Amino acid sequence: MSTIAIIYFSGAGHTHLLAEAIAEGANQAENTTVELLRITGEQITNGRWKNDAIIEKLNQADAIVFGSPTYMGGISAQFKAFIDATSEIWFKHGWKDKIAAAFTHSSSPSGDKQGTLLYLATNAAQHGMIWVNVGDLQSFLFGKDDGINRLGGFLGVMGQSPLDLSGEEALLHPGDRLTAERFGYRIAEATNRWIK
Repeated sequence: MSTIAIIYFSGAGHTHLLAEAIAEGANQAENTTVELLRITGEQITNGRWKNDAIIEKLNQADAIVFGSPTYMGGISAQFKAFIDATSEIWFKHGWKDKIAAAFTHSSSPSGDKQGTLLYLATNAAQHGMIWVNVGDLQSFLFGKDDGINRLGGFLGVMGQSPLDLSGEEALLHPGDRLTAERFGYRIAEATNRWIK
C-alpha cells in the first residue's frame, strides 16, 4: 500500500481544486491512499511555518506532491514558509528517494507558472527526491477538445482560470481538472512501481 501526501497552499481556491482532482486520480490506482494537507496562514507565526502533525504525515508518505498558486512569478509566501521549515529534513536527507511532483495555478495563461514548477522541482532535487512529470501531450495535437494539458505544462500540472474579483466560488477549467486527475493516477502508479 502506497501513501501519497498532497501538500499545498490555496488562496482563492483554485489550487485546492487542483489538489482534489490529483487526489481523485491517485485514488483510482490500486493499493493507494491519499491525504490532502493544506497550508493555512494560521500555521505561520512571525513568518515561520510550523505544524508537526503535517511534517509527520509527510515523513511517512511514499510520495509528496507540492502545490502552490503562482504569485508574481513564483510560489506563494505561505508555501515558501513551509519549504523553509523543511530544512532540518533536508539536512538529514529525510525525504531522499521519495516520489515528488508538483502543480500550480494562476489567472494568466502564462503567469510564469513554469518558474513555480522549476522552484518546486529544484526543492525536490535538493531533498534527493524522484520527480514525476505530467506525461501527457496536449490533446489538441490529436484533434481532441477535452483540454488535456491545454497549457502545455510538462514539469508539473498547470491550471489557469480568469481573474475573478466578484468573490464567487472558484472554478476550474474542465481540461485542467482532467489533466490533474490523470496526473494523480500517474503519480500513484509511479509510486507503486517505485516502492516495489
